[in-house]
Amino acid sequence: MSVATKTGDDGTTALMFNRRLPKHSIRVEAYGTVDELNSALGLARATGSADFVCEHLLKTQQELVTLMGELATHSDDAEKFTKGGYERVTPVLTKRLDEIVAEIEGQNITYKGWATPGHNRHSAALDVARTICRRAERRVSELREHEDVSAEIIIYLNRLADVLWLFARWVETQDE
Repeated sequence: MSVATKTGDDGTTALMFNRRLPKHSIRVEAYGTVDELNSALGLARATGSADFVCEHLLKTQQELVTLMGELATHSDDAEKFTKGGYERVTPVLTKRLDEIVAEIEGQNITYKGWATPGHNRHSAALDVARTICRRAERRVSELREHEDVSAEIIIYLNRLADVLWLFARWVETQDE
């Protein structure tokens, strides 16, 4: 079976359970931005040398697959999603991010004024990922105004942006 199914040639794309939406729909934009975030995290991981950060980034990338699956399921198919045994974004995932925040803040990371991205490649890649994360958060928030979307997804993305900001600052202090 080819990756080029040609089913999207009409400007639509398939969600989970084969429901089709226009490629410009809010839902597709939301999970597409999370997909972009996942790629940016991959770049940040590939440019990084700090095992502490890279291990957490890999775990986060895996969690984002769960998040994208939830977003790629139309509200009308939520029961199928649950019955199919697919994972959802839960407070447990957000708690992991809260623990990272506490761990980094416990190390008394210092920064002066507003952080300017570009101190080094790794911190710059983390800052790019952070800004994509904020855009994903805005897209999911917009989707939530129109459709039933778990509030936990927005909480998770909000916390993830905080973690990425802290990771970038942490990486910068390791470089001094």
